[in-house]
Amino acid sequence: MRGLVIGLYVLMIFVFAIYGNWWGDQAYRGFMYNLGGAIFWPIILFPGLGKVIGGLLMLGVLGFIVTRRS
Repeated sequence: MRGLVIGLYVLMIFVFAIYGNWWGDQAYRGFMYNLGGAIFWPIILFPGLGKVIGGLLMLGVLGFIVTRRS
């Protein structure tokens, strides 16, 4: 089951990379740029998810700083 989910995610990466390369707003940048952006395709579909991930990352960094021993 795990392999199937990973395979579907990789398939979606290539679908988004090809779409971005041919018809996307960043089509002039080339395939490799669009492939890099397509790795985070859920954030492209759900822009609010990027803010949630950014907030969690910020909380993680702050938690690391606060719990670090001097």
